[in-house]
Order: sequence, then C-alpha cells, then structure tokens
Amino acid sequence: MSDELVGLAGFAVALTLIALGVPVAVALGLVGVVGFWVVNGSVGAGFVLGSAPFEALFPYTLSVIPLFLMMGVFATHCGLSRDLYRAANVVVGRMRGGLAVATVVACAGFGAICGSSLATVATIGRVSMPEMRKAGYDDRLSAASIAAGGTLGVLIPPSILLVVYGLLTEQSIGSLFLAALVPGLLATLLYALSVILQVRLNPGLAGALPPPRQGREKLRDLAASWPALMIFAVVIGGIQIGLFSPTEAAAIGALGAGLVAFARGAMSRRVLWDSAVETVSLTGMVFFITVGATLFNYFIETTGLPQFLIELIGVSGLSAFQVLVIVIVFYLILGCFMDSMAMIFLTVPFVFPVINALGFDPIWFGVLVVSVAEVGLITPPIGMNLFVLQGVVPGLGAQTMVRGVVPFLLADLVRIGLLVAFPALALWLPGLGN
Repeated sequence: MSDELVGLAGFAVALTLIALGVPVAVALGLVGVVGFWVVNGSVGAGFVLGSAPFEALFPYTLSVIPLFLMMGVFATHCGLSRDLYRAANVVVGRMRGGLAVATVVACAGFGAICGSSLATVATIGRVSMPEMRKAGYDDRLSAASIAAGGTLGVLIPPSILLVVYGLLTEQSIGSLFLAALVPGLLATLLYALSVILQVRLNPGLAGALPPPRQGREKLRDLAASWPALMIFAVVIGGIQIGLFSPTEAAAIGALGAGLVAFARGAMSRRVLWDSAVETVSLTGMVFFITVGATLFNYFIETTGLPQFLIELIGVSGLSAFQVLVIVIVFYLILGCFMDSMAMIFLTVPFVFPVINALGFDPIWFGVLVVSVAEVGLITPPIGMNLFVLQGVVPGLGAQTMVRGVVPFLLADLVRIGLLVAFPALALWLPGLGN
C-alpha cells in the first residue's frame, strides 16, 4: 500500500473512531502515532510522540485560548446575556416577531464577548425562552431563533474556532477576527430577516405585540448593555488599530469581564473558583485536542497526502471553483455527524494545502470554513446547539426544534453563497490595515 493510501485510510479510521464516540484528541493522536509508525517505523514514531506534544503547546499564541475562554466564563456569570437581550428587545421588541429578532441580536452580542456557541445557547436560552413562551410564541420559532443565533458565537470574533484555524494554518489571528466581523453581522441580519419572513407568512408563530414600555425603563435597559459593548469594542477595536495583539486583547477582555462581574457583586469567592475551574477544564480540552491534532498532522504530512490531492486535482480537469464547491459540500455533510471543532482539527491539515495551492485567500477560506462548520451546530442528527437547548429548556421536543431550524439553515446557505461570490465581504476590513 502506498503512503498516500495509508494517509486516506488513516483519515477514514479517525473519522470512524470519532463517529463511534472516541474522544477527538484520542482518535487523532492514536491514528497519528500508529500511522506514523506504519510509514516511518517505530523509531520515528517514538521521536514524534516525544516531541510533538511540546511543539504543539509551546507557541506563545496559544495563550489567547484560555484568556478568551475566561472572558466568556466571566461574562456568563455577571449577567451580560440578560442585559444584551433586554437592550435588543428595546430596539426591535415592538415589531412583529420582535422577541425572536431580539434573541438573535442578543446571541450575536453575547457570542462576541463569549466566543462559544454552546455557552451562548445555554445562557440566552434561559433568559429568552420563558419570555417568548409568555408572549405566546410558537416553540418552533423560539427554539430555532436561540439555536441558530447561538451559532453566531463561533463566527463573530473573538472565536475559538478562528483561533484554532489560525494556529493550524499559521495565519494571523487578528486578521481572521477582522475578516469574520462583516460575515458575522451579515449572518445576524439574515437570521433576523428569516424571522420576519416566517412571521409574515405565518403570523401564528409570534404572539401578540407586547405593551409599550416607559421611556425611562427603555433607557435603563439600553444603558445596562454598555459594559458588553465596551468590552467588544476595546478587544476588536484595539486589534484593528494595532494598539495591542490578540493575546493582549484577550487579557484585557478577560480583565474587563472580571471587573464587570466584581462591580455587579457577582464575583464571590465561590464564583471565582468555579470560573477558574471551568476555564482550566475547557483549556485542557482544547489543548489535549491540539496535541492529538499535531500528531495526526505529522502523519498526514509524512504520507504526502496533501501533495497527492493537489496533483490529483491538477490532472482531473476540475476548476478551482468546482473544487471549492466540493469542499463546501463535504463540510456540510460532515457537519451532520461531527462537532465543528473536531471537523476543523481533522480536515484542515489536508484541505488547507489544496485550497492554498488553488490560489484562494487563506484568511477568506478560514472564515468560510468556520461559517460552514457553524451550520453543523444546528444540523440534525448531531446539532450540538439543539441538544444544549433541549437540556436547558424543559418540555422542548427534538422534532419541534428540527422543524424550526429549516428556515435558518436556508439563510445560512444564502450567506455561504454570498461569501463565495463576494470574498470582499471577509477581506475588506483586514485590507484597511494594509
């Protein structure tokens, strides 16, 4: 068997192990070590096993991960999700379907300071679902707006998936964050339009308009959201103008979220301990996967699989656009069965060299990959956001959620099409600094 076929077999084995429930880090690391052994012998495998973990975790840029995770944990504990939802409700709550639109906007805002889709769904779901049920909203629209809005947490910066992609491909994390900003806002707009269109076609999905609120109450709710907006502006704005690096921005964001929690009396000794434990646990999970992915990358590279695929495409006669469409369809199908982070770690090592060789911009492709991976968060049967929402909202049926997310999936396909047709949507903002 040629080395290239060994590489393909290793990818298939890793994919099967992950589908069977083996932890991603274990599946990637095991296949990487065994595969390297098959291709290069036991001595080579031993050397890689001894050196790869250090090389995987040594880069200073990895420090951005625990800091952004800590920022998200502090933001969850200090009630910023509730403030953002109320502020969004002030702006759009009086329109038909306004509570669902406010939910999408709040998810976008909280995702921007949290960076986690699952955390966004859990926190916004606890706040908004009771309000929409009380207002007479159909659970299909309510649950879908939370689950779909939660996916914005992996696209709108700071995004852990963008950080992972940047580390795997050696691309600028700051440029990736800036590139994802416009597509993230576009996703928010398309989700909001999806809600409006659904309510227009089926008014029964949304309850009666809420009673008008006093001006003083509106101002109070709008003012309460300023800490979240300030954190986002400082983190992303500071990167854009070159005031500090992404790692420094993450540290400032974590400090800001912690200070907000302390000022609101939410930072007790117990909360501080729980936040530290949660941050360490999440960081350990990501770093463990990083080590496994590094071992897998060594194996894939030594088999020559990426170069083999590039040569295969060269003789196939397929255009660059046709290859890109195949890659997008591949990710959409894979997203039905696999977690988004697992997809990035498993596929980028051999997909990225192919895309790079075809002349596509690596920053643009990073935003595209994360956008497509984001769709998998609400795609049955895995759809992690659907599972999380079902866990935090009592009496929510799986069939109800699946039926509700279909219009949002269509909005996702429109956004991906626009991103492919107009790469400037992602490249315009990073280009301003050049």
